[in-house]
Amino acid sequence: METSLIDLRCGIKAVIKRLEGGAVFQKKLESLNVRIGKEIKKVTKQPFNGPVVIEIDNTKVAIGREMASRIFVEEE
Repeated sequence: METSLIDLRCGIKAVIKRLEGGAVFQKKLESLNVRIGKEIKKVTKQPFNGPVVIEIDNTKVAIGREMASRIFVEEE
C-alpha cells in the first residue's frame, strides 16, 4: 500500500513509487539519489516540524517535511 514518507514508520524500508512535484523538485531529489524504484529507509523524524532523516544507498540525508510529504513509498 502506497503512503507518503512522512507517514512511514521509522526503521522501515520501502521502495519509492511516486514523486509529486515539478522539474525543480525532481532535480533536487535526483541530486540526493532519491528516485523512483530506489530502496529507502526512514531513520528518524525530528520533533517540532524538524527534518526527516532517510537512508538511501548507505548514505543518510536530512530532508524537509514538505519534501518528504511529496515522496510516496510502498513498504517491502
